[in-house]
Order: sequence, then structure tokens, then C-alpha cells
Amino acid sequence: MSITVLEPVPLTTVQDAGRVGYAAQGYRRCGAADSYAYHLANALVGNDPGAAVLESTLRGPALRFEADTVFSLTGAESPAALDGVPVPYYAPLLAKAGSTLKIGVAASGLRSYLAVGGGIATPPVLGSRATDVKCGIGGLKGRKLAKGDTLPTGVCDTAALWRIITAKHLDRPLRDKAVCRGTHSVRVQGAQTLPLLRTVPGPQDAAFTAQGLHDFTHGIYTLTPNCDRMACKLAGPPLAMHHGADILSDGIVPGSVQVSADGQPIVMLADHQTTGGYAKIATVISADLPALAQLRPGQRVCFTFVTPAQAVQAARKQTALWQQVRNRL
Repeated sequence: MSITVLEPVPLTTVQDAGRVGYAAQGYRRCGAADSYAYHLANALVGNDPGAAVLESTLRGPALRFEADTVFSLTGAESPAALDGVPVPYYAPLLAKAGSTLKIGVAASGLRSYLAVGGGIATPPVLGSRATDVKCGIGGLKGRKLAKGDTLPTGVCDTAALWRIITAKHLDRPLRDKAVCRGTHSVRVQGAQTLPLLRTVPGPQDAAFTAQGLHDFTHGIYTLTPNCDRMACKLAGPPLAMHHGADILSDGIVPGSVQVSADGQPIVMLADHQTTGGYAKIATVISADLPALAQLRPGQRVCFTFVTPAQAVQAARKQTALWQQVRNRL
């Protein structure tokens, strides 16, 4: 069973839950930038939570299914058609052998996900199929997809899976917006409704002045063009520090908010480096990173502080949403 790439796009890669346990050797975690959309895509087709999917940025590819395949689409919604017939997001779908799926440009959001029954079955590297383009490992030869590529898919009894889906009347799009996109906080300021990124203070919050901490949680920040899978560079009120931004390099995690010498925050995403030498004012909680991963340059965000207990509670709530979809099968 396999999928053939007919038309590549600027950036489509194989991703999974990430490469864990190798940061000490300098390997980045990588994995899906929007972890919620990733897990939901797998849940819709009954995959294990760690199965590999395709992640596309802004625009999706054209693909041909070489065998009958159950698939799903989540994340940034783009016009999608199977053999010329429009298909919805957030639903399990059946493609017959030889069928062609074409995905267009997203009207909003940034990253979309395609999951197939059995998952994408490229060879794992260091325990993960996630593509690390910089290191050239994982995915398909450690690179983005190209025209003519063939992607193997995992073992799946497609006929039996589709019978279960149709018998339980699950072959229809999810309607609950919270289930489709996860739960995210917002802040209303006058006529503006802005994504509110919840953060846990530190580990170097003591390096910032009281005014710097106030500006971080009360300012509005704009995503600059310097945003990718590695990090989002923001522009807004500069964050004042006691003795400058430089520190002895230490560990970086997804969501780390580094502050550079110009006082501007940089939020680390899936392809972040393993260590960094700028002070970190806070860490965006895992439940809110999917919302940031879907924003485009020019969009704006704001920050607030929460406790570690609140961060754990938000993560459990987010996980419960996609798990309830998985548990239907």
C-alpha cells in the first residue's frame, strides 16, 4: 500500500509526535507543529496516537492513492477534492485505489494534516518518522516531498475499518468547533479579539524587570516574517532586563520564549534547537502551541501567566477532546 506524490508544494513533510530522548546528542524533536490537529487526524481514522502523517504549510499537495485507503484532513482548511468531488475536513473519508486527492491553498490558518489508516510507514530514525530537514533524517530521506515520491503506508484492513465507520455513522464531519480545533483562550481588547497564549513563568523570569514582566503580559505582539517550524519571532513592546539577554546556554523546549538583545520575544516551535543562550521569560503551555502554529506573519497575539497546575489541566482537557473521537471506533 502506498501514496504517490503527483504535485509537490513548498513544504510537505512526514511528521509524527516527535523524536524524544536525543536532545543530549543534539537531535531536535521535530514532529507535528500543531500537535492537536495531528492527533485528531489520527483519531478520525483509528490510528495509534504516534502514527506518522503528512503536514503541509499553507497549501496541500496532489496525491494518488495506490490502494483503497481511509484518510482524514485536519488543521488549516483548504479546498480539497477527491477525483474532482469536494471533500470535507474533520471526517473519515474513503479513497478507492487510483483516486486522486488535490488540496488547495488554505483560506485561514497555516498548517494542514493528512492521516491515513495504518499511518505513513517510512523507516523510523532514532525512534521517530518525523522529518528533520536540517539534519536530513526521518520522513522520506530527511527532506520535504517531491514530485514522483512514493510513500509507503502501514498495515490496515481498510474494508473492515470503513464498515465500522459507516455502521456507527461516523462518516460525517465533526460539528463541535472545540473538538475540531481544540480549546484556545482569547483576550478581548476593545474591538480586538486576540489569541491569548498562556505561559508558565521562567526559567529566567528573574532576569527581567518588573516593567518587563508587565509589558510581556499586557502588550500585543505581531508575528514577523521571520517565522517557521523552528520558531516565531515577534515584534512588540521590548522587554526590559536587568543585565542583558545573554546567559550560559541551557536547554530549550517547545514553547520556550527566548528574549533577544533587542528585547523581542522568540517562541520556540517543533524544530527548535536543543540549547540557547538567551534568557527565557516564560514557556507557552503545550495546549496553546497548536494555536500559535496556525498563525501567519502579521497576525497578533498576547501572553498571560498561569501556574504549572493550570498548564497540566489545560493539556489534559485538550487531550480528552481528540481521545473522545478515537474512542468512538
